[in-house]
Amino acid sequence: MSPQHQSFTRLLQAIADPTRRRILQALKARGACSLGKETGLCACDIEERVRVSQPTISHHMGILEKAGLIESQKQGQWRWYRRNEGAIREFAKTLRQTL
Repeated sequence: MSPQHQSFTRLLQAIADPTRRRILQALKARGACSLGKETGLCACDIEERVRVSQPTISHHMGILEKAGLIESQKQGQWRWYRRNEGAIREFAKTLRQTL
């Protein structure tokens, strides 16, 4: 299996889970971050919107980050997440070409 095919498969597996899709949807919100960021959300914001526990959020965010669909940044005691829009656009393009 080529590295590109492995990456595409990892993306498909990441978005197969409904909770991860809800997280990606929540990350589209503008100006909703408790840290005052224009885009993205901190983990506590995601926890509140998606209604799952913090450890579960961490698990899902790790999978989404490994797949390249999100980016994270530590700010003090908080972790801030945002969508990787370039990767999402590229994934959608590849999906259209593949199917």
